[in-house]
Amino acid sequence: MTTGATGVRKLTARSVILSALLGFQSAQAQVRGVLALATELGLQESAVRVALTRMVAAGDLERHDGMYRLSSRLIERQRRQDEALHPGAGPWDGRWSMAVVTTGAAGSTDRAAVRDALRAARFGELREGVWTRPANVGVVLSAEVRGRLTMFSAVPEESQADLVARLFALELWADTAEGLLVAMDNATAVSERFEVAAAMVRHTLDDPLLPAELLPANWPGERLREGYENFRKELTALAERVFAAG
Repeated sequence: MTTGATGVRKLTARSVILSALLGFQSAQAQVRGVLALATELGLQESAVRVALTRMVAAGDLERHDGMYRLSSRLIERQRRQDEALHPGAGPWDGRWSMAVVTTGAAGSTDRAAVRDALRAARFGELREGVWTRPANVGVVLSAEVRGRLTMFSAVPEESQADLVARLFALELWADTAEGLLVAMDNATAVSERFEVAAAMVRHTLDDPLLPAELLPANWPGERLREGYENFRKELTALAERVFAAG
């Protein structure tokens, strides 16, 4: 399977290792289990061993007593992934959260870090330095990023539907999600489903998690999450089988 409009990427040893560990609650596995799962998916054991060595050297993985575990940086990525797959959106009273960048950054890298953090928190940029979203989800930002912001809560005067359209590319997101669901239905091999499932996870991270009142009809967000969860169950069963056999 090749990369296309849906963002499905070719299976690699690194992607299998990361996706597998990100999908397991423990975020760790024995060496033999990782090798067995990767080879079951059609990868060469030598390629997996090289990937493991490089990932430890890069700080992506930690190895202790024959176990590979995600680094603390990737544990945070796992937390974000789990939140995206099980969003804690609550009731909405029509108010919006607004974040205004009021403290200058040291350079372009710092500015990019603030933008990335706000996007990860599902904010849309209204204008340079002004970010907002409906206040139906908790805003999770580091203390460092919050220190650069002034936060407000308000009810917009303009049409909220128009504001959503300005901030979030809903049609594009929905089209990609529908494409991923079709790709999963059409995937015949577990390796193909693995590739599609990894793309599903990446795509859920960009779901703006809007209140139901502001979503288009037939929004595919929940169906995308269900599609991934169904594959995760399949992958967990496969991992248990190959781990036991090893």
